[in-house]
Formats: sequence, C-alpha cells, structure tokens
Amino acid sequence: METDVLKKVPVREQDPKVRAHNFDEVCLGYNEEEAKCEASRCLTCKNARCIQGCPVSIDIPAFVEKVKTGEFEEAIRIINKASSLPAVCGRVCPQEKQCESMCIRGIKGEAVSIGKLERFVADWARENGIKPTAPAGKKDKKVAVIGSGPAGLTCAGELAKMGYDVTIFEALHEPGGVLVYGIPEFRLPKQNVVFPEIENVKALGVKIETNVIIGKSTTIDELMETEGFDAVFIGSGAGLPKFMGIPGESANGVFSANEYLTRSNLMKAFDDSYDTPIRPGKKVAVIGAGNVAMDAARTALRLGADVTVVYRRSEKELSARQEEIHHAKEEGIKFNLLTNPTEILVDENGWVKGMKCIRMELGEPDESGRRSPIPIEGSEFETEFDTVIMALGTSPNPLISSTTKGLEVNKRKCIVAEEEFGRTSKEGVFAGGDAVTGAATVILAMGAGKAAAKGIDEYLKA
Repeated sequence: METDVLKKVPVREQDPKVRAHNFDEVCLGYNEEEAKCEASRCLTCKNARCIQGCPVSIDIPAFVEKVKTGEFEEAIRIINKASSLPAVCGRVCPQEKQCESMCIRGIKGEAVSIGKLERFVADWARENGIKPTAPAGKKDKKVAVIGSGPAGLTCAGELAKMGYDVTIFEALHEPGGVLVYGIPEFRLPKQNVVFPEIENVKALGVKIETNVIIGKSTTIDELMETEGFDAVFIGSGAGLPKFMGIPGESANGVFSANEYLTRSNLMKAFDDSYDTPIRPGKKVAVIGAGNVAMDAARTALRLGADVTVVYRRSEKELSARQEEIHHAKEEGIKFNLLTNPTEILVDENGWVKGMKCIRMELGEPDESGRRSPIPIEGSEFETEFDTVIMALGTSPNPLISSTTKGLEVNKRKCIVAEEEFGRTSKEGVFAGGDAVTGAATVILAMGAGKAAAKGIDEYLKA
C-alpha cells in the first residue's frame, strides 16, 4: 500500500446517511495493512515530544515501531505498561490536542494518527485473546476505589500491577462509569470494547462490587475503620447536571444530557426489546457545544428526531472535538450559533412547545479564554421544539464529601486534592478525575488515576 508521507492514511467510516439511522460504530478503524502503512510515517524521534503530550505517558514511538514491523503483540505489551484502557483511549481521546499536537511529522504535514494506531493494536489484542498478566507477588494491603469510570479503573489497574488487593465500588448496576452511561454506542461500543477492557482490569486481580453507593450503602470512614481498607481512591466522577435557571426548565420534555444519555446507553432506551423507553422528541434542541452535547444530539438524531444544537458563542468557540462536530454535521444536525435560550415555552399540559431565545455577539475573552457572549438588544425570537436537552456541564455529587469526615471541598463542590499524587485533606484518602477537576476528558481522568496510584503506593510503603 502506497501513501503520501505527509498525509494520514484515511480511516474508513460508515456512510453518514446510513449511520444516522443506527447505533453501530461510526469509525471502522485500520486493518493491518493500513496500520503498518500509517506507522511507517513515524519519524521515531529520539526526543519524542508525543510522549510529553500523553497524560499517561505511553511510549508512543516504541509501540508505533512495533506496528510498523507487524509485531502487534509486542505493541500491546508496550501500551499496557502505561495504559489500562487502550481500546477506549484510541476512540475517545482528543489526540489532536495532546500527543498528535506534539508530533514532529505534523510540522510540515499531518501528524501520525497515533490514536487510530492505538485503537488498532488494542482491537487486535482483543481479537487474538491477548490479556495483561496479573503480578506474581501480592502485598498485604487493601485499597478501595470508588467509581469504575476511567479514573477508578486506571487507578485500580495500576495498583493491581503493583500487587495490591484492590476492590472497586460502583454505584450503578454495570461497571464502566461514563464509558458505559455517558458515551454512545456509535462512538464507544460496550460489548466489544468497554466490557473487554474492564475484564482486562479484573484479570489483574481487581474485584468490582456494583450497586454500592458510597455515602449510603457504606461510607469512606466505615471502609477504613471497620472494613480494613488501608487507603481509598475517590474516582466518582461528576454526574450532577447543570441547568440554566431559566423559566420553564421543569417542564415535561426537558432533559439533562446525563439523563438522556444514561437512559439510552445504560438502559438501552434505543432498543425496542428493552422495557426502558425514552421519549425521543420530534424536534429537539440541544443546549451546549461540548462532546456531551454532540453525543446527545447524535443520539436524538438516531432516535428519529430533527435536531438543532443551540450555542451562545460562534463556530470558532465550539468546544467539542472537531471530529465529533464534523460527524454531527455530516449526519444532518443543524447548528444555531450566537443564540441563547431565555425561556422554555410550555403548553397547557406541561410539555415543552418551544423556546424564547436571544441573539448574541462576542465581547472580550472570559476566564476560560473564550470571548464572552453579549445579548443583542431587541433580537429576541421564538422557535418551536418539543424536547430540550441541557448539555451545560456537570459537577460532582456532594454525597461522598458530605458523608466523609475531614474531606475538604472547594466552592464548586469538587474534592480538593494535590495535583501530583491526588492526596486529599483526609489521611489515606486520594482523589482524581472529574470529582476533583469537574467535567473533563477520559484521558485526563486516567492520568489522574495513574498519578494517584503512585501516591497511594508511596503512602502505603511509608
């Protein structure tokens, strides 16, 4: 297979007109020939800046070199030293802002498609039955991990590799956290990708207990004082949705993106054979412009709705991955930009019938660096919708912090933890991921889980 070394090997995808009506994975990934061809574009830099851009510090040139020579089992062994969830990261990581943004090849051409190569290797390993091996020696120390999302799974996997006795406590009936309830099938398949990755973590010796709500079923203090855990990692994520505080938000037909996606992803509301349907809406507005907004919009589209993303800033400020925005537009989702809802209109039966909105213009940059939206006087208008999905971000649920003695939180109700190793104000308790930072990316949560595992190891060895 010949390729232009300055351009990525194109990745195969479902046709937009077809995929808009199914929940099958959009991106089909590389085959062996395509992967080796893309890997051959790597310059194998001695000072590999791509590693610096990876939150979990995968030895990228080393695994890419193994792909180039067809040594795929060696490639997954290299990745597994640094990452517990390679098939997940290869799909949902914003590589374009991380490892690929640092790629030297990208200076005069397109960066090496590191994410797609990681996905290929992880998928090859799964299809060929390659699993990580559990450590031979065991330490006489028990660690509790709260939450089985990317931070919790990573922390647990790292600690298990060190020989610790690790138990994950998950509040829901399926492990996986946001990987299961938040990210749709068409981006991250559960049966073929997420669940096998979780099984790989369990193969390291990690135990997972579901339907355990820390703060209700038991508390962190009880885990440490009566159940014999020597340390605890809090990786409970940020599952409390935010709303705008405008009139009409309590109407029937207004959803948080969390609820909409959880009911579709975890409770299979899209599948007629499941007894957990969701009212998809015929004309849906999604408020927000992050990855969660794109996921909600594309889910509603697949459930049969006419979907419009409503966002108060311009195209340039859209915060979702460019790949997700591109896919959404290809599938037929509309974007109503520089527009902000001011009221949800409600009919006599309490159901959504539309929205009042106002046009916006951009002023000076705010704290996030993005230009602040300013309402344009006299630009109000009304538009018809029967469903509104709020995708405005999330914050941590205060249940854990409110039931744990001596655990400090900040004004945003996020747990206060040291950045380097995740130490909290409570002795023996560490935290990381969205529970500390607020809603962020899967890979940043993984990086925090990995850092906390190092901190816990140092703490327990002291």
